[in-house]
Amino acid sequence: MKHFTATEAKNRFGELLEQAGNEPVAIQKNGRNYRVVLAAEDYERLVSASGGIDPAIKTSLERSMKRWDKLYTSLAR
Repeated sequence: MKHFTATEAKNRFGELLEQAGNEPVAIQKNGRNYRVVLAAEDYERLVSASGGIDPAIKTSLERSMKRWDKLYTSLAR
């Protein structure tokens, strides 16, 4: 698994997205894995294999997408 610090993830967002298409990428904060970015296909496979997504994870994901939508959109350009 590839690792990026939170600062690297912010500054190299495009590269992070490319890497996540090949393998999961851990984002580290204070030296510890904080979040993992993975390809949509991998996410779908995990969700279907587990019988669905945990409601707490779904809520957290939706909140993150809503809060950071403008940033994600601008960085993806």
